[in-house]
Amino acid sequence: MHATTATRLSALRPSASAGSGVSGLSGRLAAGLLALLAGTAAALAQPSGDVRRGEYIFHAAGCASCHSQEEGKGPPLAGGLALKTPYGTFYTPNITPDPVHGIGKWSEADFRRALKEGVAPDGSPYYPAFPYTSYTGMADQDVGDLFAYLKTQAPSDLASKPHELDFPYGWRFLMRGWRLAFFKPGRSLVRQDQPADVQRGAYLVGSVTHCGECHTPRNFMGALDYDRWLSGAEKAATGTDSVPNITPDPKTGIGDWTEDNILDLLTDGSTPDGDRVGGEMVNTVRNSSSQMTDEDRKAIAHYLKTVKPIEHATP
Repeated sequence: MHATTATRLSALRPSASAGSGVSGLSGRLAAGLLALLAGTAAALAQPSGDVRRGEYIFHAAGCASCHSQEEGKGPPLAGGLALKTPYGTFYTPNITPDPVHGIGKWSEADFRRALKEGVAPDGSPYYPAFPYTSYTGMADQDVGDLFAYLKTQAPSDLASKPHELDFPYGWRFLMRGWRLAFFKPGRSLVRQDQPADVQRGAYLVGSVTHCGECHTPRNFMGALDYDRWLSGAEKAATGTDSVPNITPDPKTGIGDWTEDNILDLLTDGSTPDGDRVGGEMVNTVRNSSSQMTDEDRKAIAHYLKTVKPIEHATP
């Protein structure tokens, strides 16, 4: 080969040092791209909600009362509380961020679907012992905020206890028929023709604090009887105590209560006759209503005064 030609070809070839520079540049670009993708994936995996607002929703919804065993019997939010019903005993699940036994692998979409549609991440339907029939009316923002807060809690590897249900209620697939008959996705008690504070109270009572899950009678299939909304029930969800009528009926309900009376009960559990609440309401006041703002407690009181009075005495 002619010397001049060889020299020209040699000049076109990258030198060892130049090659190292190109490889180094490519490596840095690849590493940067991987870091960007990893950061994006991590950002997408993080809940989009407001943790501080989520803490408020957490207390308002009474999550600790159902998903924690009181008196130090188990880790917070690790479940295990027994809900005794005519159909058998349900045990509340672990909702800590544990990736195996809790909701650590859930996406925000999974959580929203569970609360508002009553469907697990694997597509199986939940039993209505989990009050998704009320949570279905929650605002997406509140659901997202709640999820963000739960993700900040300490994980627990305590496995959820399986339900102990009578035959044939243990056949979960039967819930698909129950849902068709009794579940109304997005059900809300808020009426746009009412004042803003009453609308807020209806939202809190009907969806977030889900008062109707205990204070409303159920039909023979365990579905809430909305025609008798808040008129009391013969048995509480977790025991044999009856649940009082909280409609404004003057004989059997709270028709003679003032709004201040309702506020006192929600704040510290005191009743107009100088007594204090008992049973499940002890935990409800301590873990939920006492943690709410005065404004929201007043909204609940205003709403309860607008509910249809129903004469229904409970034991």
